[in-house]
This record gives sequence, structure tokens and C-alpha cells, in this order.
Amino acid sequence: MRVNGTLMNYFFHCKRQCYLHGNRLNLEDNSEQVKIGKALHEERDRKVNTEIALENIRLDKLSSEYLTEVKKSDADVEAAKWQLLLYLKILKDKGVIRKGKLEFIEKGKTNKKILYFELTEELEKELESYIYAIEALLAENEIPEVLNKPKCKKCAYYEYCYI
Repeated sequence: MRVNGTLMNYFFHCKRQCYLHGNRLNLEDNSEQVKIGKALHEERDRKVNTEIALENIRLDKLSSEYLTEVKKSDADVEAAKWQLLLYLKILKDKGVIRKGKLEFIEKGKTNKKILYFELTEELEKELESYIYAIEALLAENEIPEVLNKPKCKKCAYYEYCYI
């Protein structure tokens, strides 16, 4: 399986979640959190359809200056950052150079939190190491251990890990 944005995000969020999803165990259809995220995207897309499917990724919004990734919360900024950087690298490999923008549209907050990124040579090298690490993780024979953290209760894989 080629590394996509979801796998990159999960790699930073939880290695076990990344492994399970990457090895085709998809439990997201039952997740309330995933449903909320999809509903937010659909609501935004109803206004203006900006999502672009490219190879094995889906870009939320692409303008002449920015690639924008929209998230429902800033609970895991690091994971969202590397997902965005992966998308910037894929675009760069196709000759499309953009800056990155993360928009967090948390429910009940009037101001959106926005972070900006650029794919530097140093970040690109670090990104390549994460891609190799994800590929190695997915090839492992054993499932990574459960994190056992409070965030696990909201995870789509909670039932798999704990029940």
C-alpha cells in the first residue's frame, strides 16, 4: 500500500491505528468522530466543491498559492502537519509548488485557527524518513501495542483494541 495522508496522520497519532488501517482493517465507518469530520467536509463542499482527488490522496483545497487541509480540531497538530507536508511533496513531484495551510474549524469557536507551512529541503528529508518508517511498520508481522491514553476512547479502533 502506498503511503497516503491518512496513514501519515495515523503514524503520528498512533502506530497501532496506522498499522491496522494500512493492513486493510478499516473500522472508521462505525466511528462517530470520523462521521463528524466527513459531515464537516460535506457541508463545506456543498458551498463550493474544492476537494481534489489525486492518485491515492484527496486534497481539501488548492489555490494558486496554497494547498489547504481542513481539520475539525487541533487535537493533533503534528499529525496534520505531516499529512499536509506529504501532500505538498506529492504536488511538488508533479511540478506543482505550493505553500501549505492548515485550517482548524472547531465547533463552537468563532475564529478559525490557521497554521502555515512550506516544504523545505530539510522537512522533505524528514518526510522521506517517515514514509520509509510507515512502509516498514506496515510490513511488520506483529501489531504495535495499545497506547492506553485518554485519546484512545475517541478512536475508531477503540473496540478492536479494548473489547
